[in-house]
Amino acid sequence: MNVLSIQSHVVYGHVGNSAAVFALQRLGIEAWPIDTLQLSNHRGYDTARGQVFGPEMLRELVRGLGERGVLARCDALLSGYLGTVDMGEATLEAAGAVKRANPDALYGCDPVIGDVGRGVYVAAEVAEFIRERAVPAADVVTPNHFELERLAGEPINSLPAALKAIDELHRRGTRVVLVTSLATDETPRDAVDLVACDAAGRHRLRTPRLPTAAHGAGDAIAALFLAHYLRSRSAAEALSLSASSVFGVLQRTAAAGAQEMLLIEAQDELVKPSTMFRTEPL
Repeated sequence: MNVLSIQSHVVYGHVGNSAAVFALQRLGIEAWPIDTLQLSNHRGYDTARGQVFGPEMLRELVRGLGERGVLARCDALLSGYLGTVDMGEATLEAAGAVKRANPDALYGCDPVIGDVGRGVYVAAEVAEFIRERAVPAADVVTPNHFELERLAGEPINSLPAALKAIDELHRRGTRVVLVTSLATDETPRDAVDLVACDAAGRHRLRTPRLPTAAHGAGDAIAALFLAHYLRSRSAAEALSLSASSVFGVLQRTAAAGAQEMLLIEAQDELVKPSTMFRTEPL
């Protein structure tokens, strides 16, 4: 399988393509990375040096792939941090090119808008583009709780409210939705919920909450979920496998007290999680 991944890249740490590409490769999937920017490290630190790339570079790279005739072999396109509306437009063009070459290909959109505690960390027009253009065009969408609220346009404090927001995404065209880091009035304080929904049904998975603030877990689980869904076409199975893997990596990270996700050190968790979490139907 081949996945074209359009995301940010950092030299130090594991966020964006620096998380997604290795996770895909460890599962035996060919990852074709296109970086929307390259920074020395993620912006959670005091400084982050580097450069944001323009949409024309993305278009040129996709054009080059088309000239090689390989887009027909692309099974999915995964997008993450976009940065600008122009980059978002170019990403949707790339998804369209992939789907024209391979009508069975999927577009997986990780709608990177923000997170609890950090708030919104993209421009208002980018958040609007993701909500109005990118998400409706995607087959698979993987928001966290904060992003689901932004997509829904209202706070989500209960499981029924979360399911209502997910149903609205389905109504707008998205076939598969994974919500990560979900904390509703039903979620114990020492736990985190994840919910995945597709045509086969709704499924919840609950893991213990881990004491780590390492970045990149959302990028990793978006890639892993898409990879497992490509293989199984089951949101429930993809949820169980991807959540178990990321929990194992974060558990190792927390035990080491590391600031960065120990993706390489704990890479066996990507293939064979030490703890398997099972889903429950909703």
